[in-house]
Amino acid sequence: QVRLVESGGGLVQAGGSLRLSCAASGGTFSSYTMGWFRQAPGKEREFVAAIRRNSGSTYYADSVKGRFTISRDNAKNTVYLQMNSLKPEDTAAYYCAARAYGGSLYTASDYDYWGQGTQLTVSS
Repeated sequence: QVRLVESGGGLVQAGGSLRLSCAASGGTFSSYTMGWFRQAPGKEREFVAAIRRNSGSTYYADSVKGRFTISRDNAKNTVYLQMNSLKPEDTAAYYCAARAYGGSLYTASDYDYWGQGTQLTVSS
């Protein structure tokens, strides 16, 4: 069983930056593809970014491409989401997720483990 704990959320002004962290425990972190998703009130959970376990290849939603960067440190069992040029529409609860294999890394239901989420609020 993998436990994921997100941190780093908060309130930031538009145009600002913030880095989210997700610490994993209870499993072999390097064997999981890691993803970040977000969910705004009244909306479905949506894909933000993912990083593969082996190649470290990264994938982004069009809405965050060029502004957000996902990275991982397998030695620290941690995945990060660096968020720059933040916009009010980025306001959401951000969730970290781990995926063993199979399915699509863009699809929330294909992830096996989830964190509890951390709130990001971007003020205009």
